[in-house]
Amino acid sequence: MKLVKALGSVGGLTLVSRVLALVRDSLAARYVGAGFASDAFNGVAFRLPNMFRALFAEGAFSAAFIPLFNKKAAGEGGLPAGYDFAERALAVLLPVLILFTLILIAAAWPVTWALSGGFARQNPSAEQFAFAVTLSRITIPYLALISLASLLGGILNSLDRFWVNAAAPILLNVAMIAGLWFFHGADEYQTARVQAMSVTIGGALQLLWLIWACKRAGVSMTLKRPRLDKDVRELLRLIVPAAAGAGASQINLLISTALSGWLLASGSITYIYYADRLNQLPLGLIGIGLGTILLPTISRMLSKGEDAAAMETQNRGIELALFLTLPATVAFLIVAEPIVRGLFQYGRFTADDAMRCGWALSAFSIGLPSYVLVKVLTPGYYARGDTKTPVRYAMLSILINIIGNLAMIPTLGHIGPPLATALSSTVNVAMLYRTLVRRGHFAADAGLRRRLPRLALAALIMGVALWAGEDLLDPWLTGAMVQRYVALALLVGAGVALYGLASFVTGAYRLSDIKALMRRKSAT
Repeated sequence: MKLVKALGSVGGLTLVSRVLALVRDSLAARYVGAGFASDAFNGVAFRLPNMFRALFAEGAFSAAFIPLFNKKAAGEGGLPAGYDFAERALAVLLPVLILFTLILIAAAWPVTWALSGGFARQNPSAEQFAFAVTLSRITIPYLALISLASLLGGILNSLDRFWVNAAAPILLNVAMIAGLWFFHGADEYQTARVQAMSVTIGGALQLLWLIWACKRAGVSMTLKRPRLDKDVRELLRLIVPAAAGAGASQINLLISTALSGWLLASGSITYIYYADRLNQLPLGLIGIGLGTILLPTISRMLSKGEDAAAMETQNRGIELALFLTLPATVAFLIVAEPIVRGLFQYGRFTADDAMRCGWALSAFSIGLPSYVLVKVLTPGYYARGDTKTPVRYAMLSILINIIGNLAMIPTLGHIGPPLATALSSTVNVAMLYRTLVRRGHFAADAGLRRRLPRLALAALIMGVALWAGEDLLDPWLTGAMVQRYVALALLVGAGVALYGLASFVTGAYRLSDIKALMRRKSAT
């Protein structure tokens, strides 16, 4: 099994993308700050493309398309049969996306109102709300671009070219960084408009990159007349429930943002957005990478009748997910505010903004293991053609999120939405895990049972050390940009080193485990 090697390539490129995203967000905090302009972009104009990317590109379409593509490619027709199915899917997908994009552009006003709760607490002027609608119209074409890219990326993932698809988001971040650095305006409103334009330009670059990569891989796609044949109907039947199942956390975040716009003061959406972006760093590095790799891997194993190998793969996936997310969870709980200060407290983003954003990050981090485990557990359903069970659990988690928001926002303010999101995601994971176990599709093996409590202890040891050493780096975190990045690098590096050492001290990993891993890598 090449799970670690594949995760290394996908995770490494995803890490590059997420680091660039932090640079992008740092520039946005500097030039836009935390006010209505930033809330309009982060809460609506950029939220919609991000949600659609998670629901469709990283969730529903991949979950439905990849098993069907692999089934066709593994049959008598081989890869040509798989490519033929992809062409028929594209023929239906393209006109639907064009129509959907035009409808959303025309309906941008009610869409903006729904996503923001009308910014009721902020009481924007007619000109301000019209500005938010304009930002939405500029970014809406990204939805079609990323959806087409997801089809091509799904083909490349099925061909084990994971790195190509993982590299695509880098182009979006490069486009947005270039826009902020070279074309930021005289005020936050002009800069927010530049941000919106950069999103659509970045989407076009991603699609062009994947078209080029497909041609290099020998994948040639031609447009056909749309036809709802049996295979395409099966694809569409699987997409709808998979969207809610794979994207429950995004739907929860969307609801939280709308309620925040409705009930909270100016800047709250921006605090939640930046906290979510930091929380998404380990999620993007680990969860999305693992989900991308596990779905085609498990579906191929099951199609060959290798059920035991599929279960072993999922055990190692959970082990890797928690090995990498537990220390991030502890770090975000203990040193959230220093991290936010070092990254965002600059220019228009004040010390008070950093403090409030740090509170939101700590609340989000409580659910970080569950956000990642959703990505690891759902392939166990999708690879078996079951997209209905995850959607039932997702709907229940969304209901819990809504209730949690309404209960906690009046008492906890902007901390309520992140905390409600974390709680609902944890409930979702518990239901997914329990059902897989009950059906006999998953059982924690001896290695997983032995390591998990030791990993948790190692993360706690690291957390205590970070808390004790926080004051040493604190003066550097509000200095010049180079000082900030050096301090953050030292903080992260010390945390990684301490966690690695603690993992050996607690016996979570032993020298024999490393030697076994190296032997497997040299054999592949």
